[in-house]
Amino acid sequence: MNEGGRGRDTGGTGGGAPGGLIRDTGGIGGGAPDDRGRTLWHGRFREGPAEALLAFTTSLHFDRRLAGDDITGSRAHVQMLAKVGLLTGDEAAMIAAALDRVGVEIETGSFESLPSDEDIHTAIERRVTELAGVVGGKLHTGRSRNDQVALDLRLYVRREGLFLSRCMLALAATLVRRAREAGDAYLPGYTHLQRAQNVLLSHHLLAHFWALDRDLDRLLAALERADVSPLGAGALGGSSLPLDPDHVASALGFGRRFQNSLDAVSDRDFVAEMLFVCALSQVHLSRMGEEVVLWSTEEFGFLHLADEYSTGSSMLPHKKNPDIAELARGKAGRLIGHLTGFLATLKGLPLAYNRDLQEDKEPLFDAFDTLSLALLALDGLLSTATFDVERMRLAADEPIVAATDLAEDLVRRGTPFREAHAAVGALARQSIERGIPIEELVMTEPDLGPDLLGIFEPGASLRNRRSAGGSGPLAVREQLEQAAARLTHWGGILGGDD
Repeated sequence: MNEGGRGRDTGGTGGGAPGGLIRDTGGIGGGAPDDRGRTLWHGRFREGPAEALLAFTTSLHFDRRLAGDDITGSRAHVQMLAKVGLLTGDEAAMIAAALDRVGVEIETGSFESLPSDEDIHTAIERRVTELAGVVGGKLHTGRSRNDQVALDLRLYVRREGLFLSRCMLALAATLVRRAREAGDAYLPGYTHLQRAQNVLLSHHLLAHFWALDRDLDRLLAALERADVSPLGAGALGGSSLPLDPDHVASALGFGRRFQNSLDAVSDRDFVAEMLFVCALSQVHLSRMGEEVVLWSTEEFGFLHLADEYSTGSSMLPHKKNPDIAELARGKAGRLIGHLTGFLATLKGLPLAYNRDLQEDKEPLFDAFDTLSLALLALDGLLSTATFDVERMRLAADEPIVAATDLAEDLVRRGTPFREAHAAVGALARQSIERGIPIEELVMTEPDLGPDLLGIFEPGASLRNRRSAGGSGPLAVREQLEQAAARLTHWGGILGGDD
């Protein structure tokens, strides 16, 4: 997969325009004054668009973040038009200079949109025409907004998806680092939120790492499938002009071009996939956040949050709240909603392009923004949090938590597991009902005896664990090595920022 632009900018718009190529007319340019209120499709209509139509259909207020991607795609399109002879060298230079000028205006905040600018694509083309005059009208040669929008969105997904990947990798690396630092600390593992079996803290943290590892794998696989250039598909059926879609795909760093023009302009699978990846990743962060919320309570007391990653109460002076963790949990519902809503939008659309597809951007933009912020915030929270390993140990050393290990000890002595399970379960019931420590019952039980008491010693059950992938010391040591290898693997793919 070719990365293309990287980082959190708007795709990059390049430097200033070459001197002498743009006619300086006070920021307006060569277009006639009444062109500034026209739409791209005004020729078909006798009357101009109603204000209500423009207000309802405009997308400029949210798709303006595609400005850099639109200029990047337009540059490549202009180069291709010159290559195939649809633009002269001078014409291509004038349009490229105008694109550069627009890029500077957007980056500096001096770009002005008009009420007739339906979207960022319209606004940029209108401004290019103002700057380059009649030649600017050739920018859209052989191109439709249908393939143009699809291209811009794929460029955005490629760029922002890589930033998101690096945020995931950073949190994954923090989990591995904290797992190494945890050493031999242990705590109760839970099922049904009831103490079930002791686990190493490192093992618990690595469970969240492996979920992120899958998220990262899914995200990069989805980016690979999105690595297709749709430019050249036109409105839906291609063009009679001698376009070269392969040239544009190569110039923009795409792995391949589209195979079917109808599919190219109507395909939003890559958006749906990204929404799924973001939703599931946020679900994983939600589960992580839920544990932070629980562990940081006085009732658990396993985790203490750093001041800089906590909030207080406007009324209760003693409070220290895990707002990051709660919001990571709460925002999962929002991202799930984006996914289900967009799938509902797609389900009834005939080929090829329909305006319904405009609804792809807001959920995608918000999903990327939300997930990246959540990853960064949780990374900071977990990097600075303090684990109360003594509180964990005291909770884990409750003898009854070793019940499963006691049953397995009986199995090693030849007792069928179902019988061992029933016998230990009966002892647990007696211990609870009679208020007698289970180890005392074991010591006096004829079929058990004091030689089994070692299983109740602090940390003994963990030291006896041998199964691969489990929470025994040797298995966790191997798991840490595997996790480190995965970090190296992902780091080699993602690299650093340009």
